[in-house]
Amino acid sequence: MHALVVLQTGLETFVPEWVIFGGGVTVIGVLLVLSAFFSSSEIAMFSIPSHRVNGLIEEGIPGAKRLSKLKEDPHKLLVTILVGNNVVNIAMSSIATGLLARYLGSGIGVAAATASITTLVLIFGEIAPKSYAVENTESWAVTISRPLQVSELVLKPAVIFFDRITTVISWLTGSETAIETSYVTREEIQSLIETGEREGVFDEDERQMLQRTLRFNDTIAKEVMTPRLDVTAISADDSVEEAIETCVQSSHTRLPVFEGSLDNVIGVVSIRDLVRDRDYGEHDAALSDIIEPTLHVPESKNVDELLTEMRDQRVHMVVVIDEFGTTEGIVTIEDLTEEIVGEILEGEEEEPIDVIDDDTVVVKGEVNIEEVNEALGVEIPEGEEFETIAGFVFNRAGRLVEEGEVITFGDLEIHIDEVENTRIMKARLSRRET
Repeated sequence: MHALVVLQTGLETFVPEWVIFGGGVTVIGVLLVLSAFFSSSEIAMFSIPSHRVNGLIEEGIPGAKRLSKLKEDPHKLLVTILVGNNVVNIAMSSIATGLLARYLGSGIGVAAATASITTLVLIFGEIAPKSYAVENTESWAVTISRPLQVSELVLKPAVIFFDRITTVISWLTGSETAIETSYVTREEIQSLIETGEREGVFDEDERQMLQRTLRFNDTIAKEVMTPRLDVTAISADDSVEEAIETCVQSSHTRLPVFEGSLDNVIGVVSIRDLVRDRDYGEHDAALSDIIEPTLHVPESKNVDELLTEMRDQRVHMVVVIDEFGTTEGIVTIEDLTEEIVGEILEGEEEEPIDVIDDDTVVVKGEVNIEEVNEALGVEIPEGEEFETIAGFVFNRAGRLVEEGEVITFGDLEIHIDEVENTRIMKARLSRRET
């Protein structure tokens, strides 16, 4: 015991106090830099999307391939960063506590170490480096890729241990084993698009097109089809001349052909083929000789899948049927295109939505509720049995409505401007002052 005291006294005499203090401060500084490194690494590595990593590789940016390899196993990468960050923070706190307790006493030293290290870590180990990583995500991710590879090798035993522990805990709790998740959702992308318009990155038309693209795969055939009542069709018994006349009168280049009734559509004819057959074909040729085949799809068909199927089958028009096989309407390539680029008007065709002012719009009855909500900034609900303004009005009234009637919904007034037979052709929607 006496020998140990003599040895310690001799060591303190041999090592000056300023060396002990300076060495402790230096080690804390190094650990603080490592804390900043690991904190910024987490933000940079998990904020940069995979498509941008591929872009950096194509641009020949040094370190991009190493960055891609690290992101191949995000779980391992995240555990490495978390282990490294916690080790350096705990080590920093321990050294600071021992150092300050030596000079200030155990009680005051622990309190001083807790306050000082917490402040340093928050400012220089978390807030500042993470802010920098957010502003310089790509360049910083590439820069830190090599040090992170080295960290994975150095911390490999600890990473394996903690990985196994989290797997067991996840199994016991019945939760997912993956602790990293996607940083981008569909809702966040929509928010980014709206922010882009406010900041001047996109104009209004570009924003609407991007948002329609996001909605495209959630849309079904029933929502985009031309309803049965508005479908012009040709009977299989008609002559070529009669079919041409019907096409001209309807201003359509393609029309469905039926046998008996519209519930039995057998194909589609185009005015190009009709005219070519009349002018250059056999004079006694029948309409059936130039009918093109078509597809029959359920009204619940996803339009994203439908577009792919129409392209593969090389058809321009499909027939939409209900669960009983009854024809509900038709969908054309143009209908699907309009879901992304907006309404394509021909000749004297009226706008489906006419914006009068910020609080008033005039719409056609068949306009989709979602489009009206977007145009007027309201939240009219859609139902299982209807997707259009006309459907909403009928559902709200519970009966057929007449021209001139007014239906209210919250602070919204719907004036029925035009009714043809039992169909609502036009309605004026106005927000009331509250």
